[in-house]
Amino acid sequence: MIRAYKFLMRPTVSQTIALGEMLRDHCSLYNGALQERRDAWRHSSRTSIKYGDQSAQLKGIRAFDLERQGRWSFSSQQATLRRLDKAFAAFFRRIKAGDAPGYPRFRGVNWFDTVDFPKDGDGCRWDSTPHDPLTRVRFQGVGHVKVNQHRPVAGKVKTVSVKREGRKWFVVLTAEQDQPKPLPATGSVVGIDLGIANFLADSGGQFVPSPRHGRRAAAKLEAAQQALSRFPRRKAKDRTANHQRAVEKVAGLHGKVRRQRIDHAHKTALGLVREHDFIAHEDLKIRNMSRAPAPKPDPGKPGSFLPNGATSKAGLNRSISDAGWGVFLTILHAKAESAGREVIAVDPRNTSRRCPACGHTTKENRPTQDKFHCVSCGHSAHADTVGAVNVLRAGLVRREANPA
Repeated sequence: MIRAYKFLMRPTVSQTIALGEMLRDHCSLYNGALQERRDAWRHSSRTSIKYGDQSAQLKGIRAFDLERQGRWSFSSQQATLRRLDKAFAAFFRRIKAGDAPGYPRFRGVNWFDTVDFPKDGDGCRWDSTPHDPLTRVRFQGVGHVKVNQHRPVAGKVKTVSVKREGRKWFVVLTAEQDQPKPLPATGSVVGIDLGIANFLADSGGQFVPSPRHGRRAAAKLEAAQQALSRFPRRKAKDRTANHQRAVEKVAGLHGKVRRQRIDHAHKTALGLVREHDFIAHEDLKIRNMSRAPAPKPDPGKPGSFLPNGATSKAGLNRSISDAGWGVFLTILHAKAESAGREVIAVDPRNTSRRCPACGHTTKENRPTQDKFHCVSCGHSAHADTVGAVNVLRAGLVRREANPA
């Protein structure tokens, strides 16, 4: 299995400058490759340029621009071109699926924060000795950078990436390792229902309150964004010191909320994996759930629109984003795989409307957001608990139909 590790780097002043120049030059390569594809399609009878064509030009580009492109790793530049190729592949896939295309865009230097090295030892070298507090990683054109390795890396390092977050620099490793020893069996199974009022409800009647990290930080974010809005929009190199501090303040607050959300997801998922052998959850289409409602033209007044509930839907969308369901489910599946647990996603339709006692299904069974009362048999319970029970039953049925 493949596992990722993320460590804080502590570069010197000169190394920080070199790392920034590496991101800048890879960003320039990305934008140049994108421009070439655009020009070829527009001016050369709709000619498509592929990754292989652009990768073959790298040798000449490096020879022509030795001071910038020639100083960096060849394989990392190939990874940047693959990144652009993946963006175009996703663009064409969305067109075929009928979704919003989202044509690949040019990246500003402040929006290009990652450089990938596809193989350890090719342009980079992870140098870690067990029980040695001094760990370094070497990058071509930068040198040996100190790393705050807060935990050991198990397995063989496969890829290395450099990532910038604000003023901090991180190294991200992926390591190939043997399947870890599974946790002892508990004999417990559980279904979970994700929500807004409660982050999670399980089939045993337990609840995990919603932390609402984004809502708690909303006042500070609003003040910081208002302070930033007083400055005119400028490129990073033209910003004043006060402008740059305002930008970093907003970015820092968003980063804190993101870290809090990930930390909560890790702790919640770990608790579930340790306590249960089998976990069932709803197969949520989060992107569809958080879409803005379509406008409703007024047939009697051309150019006017009828109310479509966009304001209330925007509030719901913010709550869905703040809950971080997608991050949580990704972490849950990863932890379950490492622990030898089984996780199954089931169809969420009618899970909160079906009576677990008699099976009667109707929307009248749920008169309020948190109350369930069956109009057929009179069974009453918390609506989220009922949903979790139905999710567990559907998951067990699916497991029996598709044994591992």
